[in-house]
Amino acid sequence: MGEIYDVIIVGGGPAGLAAAYSAWQNGAKSILVLERDREPGGILQQCIHNGFGLHHFKEELTGPGYAQRCYDLVKDKPEISIMVDTMVLEVRPDKTVCAVSPERGRMELRGKTIVLTMGCRERTRGAIRIPGERPAGIYTAGAAQRMVNMEGYLPGHKIVILGSGDIGLIMARRMTLEGCKVQGVFEICPFSNGLTRNLVQCLDDYGIPLYLSHTITQIQGKERVTGITAARVDEHMCPVPGTDFAVDCDTVLLSVGLIPENELSRSLGIELHPLTNGPVVDQHRATSLPGIFAAGNVVHVHDLVDFVSDEAAIAGKYAALTAAGKVAVAERTLPVVTGNAVRTCVPQRLRLTDEGESVRLFMRVTKPMRRVKLVIRSGGNLILSKNLLAAKPSEMIAVDLPAGKTVGLRDDLVVAIDEEE
Repeated sequence: MGEIYDVIIVGGGPAGLAAAYSAWQNGAKSILVLERDREPGGILQQCIHNGFGLHHFKEELTGPGYAQRCYDLVKDKPEISIMVDTMVLEVRPDKTVCAVSPERGRMELRGKTIVLTMGCRERTRGAIRIPGERPAGIYTAGAAQRMVNMEGYLPGHKIVILGSGDIGLIMARRMTLEGCKVQGVFEICPFSNGLTRNLVQCLDDYGIPLYLSHTITQIQGKERVTGITAARVDEHMCPVPGTDFAVDCDTVLLSVGLIPENELSRSLGIELHPLTNGPVVDQHRATSLPGIFAAGNVVHVHDLVDFVSDEAAIAGKYAALTAAGKVAVAERTLPVVTGNAVRTCVPQRLRLTDEGESVRLFMRVTKPMRRVKLVIRSGGNLILSKNLLAAKPSEMIAVDLPAGKTVGLRDDLVVAIDEEE
């Protein structure tokens, strides 16, 4: 089997690099990062726009700039090794990792702890079942982004974008800057699914129309896309008869959501959450299997990479402490339950000692709201409340629960929105 590492990290994107650095800071002597791409950095390599790092590095950076900052923190540490071009095939409950690479062939590596930071992938046309032929010219927004920003190719000239996720909004601007005509962005929900700043900077500033409560009902073209048919949808997201209209285009970009990359987690038998599609974790980002941690977009889809780094730092810290046998045994486990208007909350459980512990909760709401109050209760007692001027499903809410608030908790923690008049 060879060397046993203190921490093995699966995925070398921003989460994997942050976890490695945090594990090193907390005393891990041998850390291995496995990355399937040809260089570390993950999706940030193709995100050449700015807006990254405002929270984590207190500076506005581009995606590659943020990735470089993360890599600079780990590159000169002899305790940290990074294997690129290495595909992890299997992670076993005994913390053996089976991987393969062109240089080393098939490997079996052993870790005292494992951190899963595989990120997420895009939902495709097949997942949303748009009728029509299968012509050339249909791409996910991320694939088009890589094509334009890294490979130097244009996917088309007349563009229609389905979905108002952040990558779709950013690609609407990017294609416009490359001289293409973006005919419109179609969103099935009655609200945008991207950050407000992207809505303003990518669509409003460039005069690109956004069709809310609309979807594509047909794609025309046999060899190449020649156009689409769009229609308004009702409250059940079903097309309304008689509202359809044609749009001329040669390319359709899909920005219809991200799916956490959890095939390894599923084969391991880790408990997954039905709404986040990621592992159920506690405040240390420990999964249901001892010694296996998860962080970043593999747990739940983030809107800001800064939060990914913060969360991965927690996972890396406790992976290192667990490998060294320095983690206190929890006296009790409390579920974190979502209440009114809160769709998801991470972590989904707290493992607490009698001393208590500060916890950061990340949550998303079910619908856009203004002037609401976020409340956290336990056993009917108010633990914390926070006034929010606005809350949107596309923007994650982060709330810090001080250690003093978790001392003596015995009942479920309920996170809910109190809607004010």
